[in-house]
Amino acid sequence: MNNDFHTRIRPECLLPWVQGWQQPTGVEIREVIGRTGLTGRAVADLVGLSEKGGGRQVRRWISEESHIPYAAWAILCEVAGLGKIWETRE
Repeated sequence: MNNDFHTRIRPECLLPWVQGWQQPTGVEIREVIGRTGLTGRAVADLVGLSEKGGGRQVRRWISEESHIPYAAWAILCEVAGLGKIWETRE
C-alpha cells in the first residue's frame, strides 16, 4: 500500500457541523479513506452501511454521485488520524 498522501484536506471539511462544515470533494474522501488503510467494504462496515450496497455507496461518495453524511465523514476522519472533527473549537 502506498502511504504517500498528497491531497490536502480543506480546513472547512474538518470543522464541527455547527461551525460551518463543508462537504468534502470526492478526491478528499478518497484521500481520507486511503489514510485509514481500509478497503471500500471495510469503510462501509465501519460507518454502518448495508452489506448489499455499502461498497457501492462508498464509490458514489468518491465519484460525487451522492454526498457523504457528516457522521460517516467524522468517523473516517478520526480513523484516518485527523482527529475528532465533531468537537467544538473556540
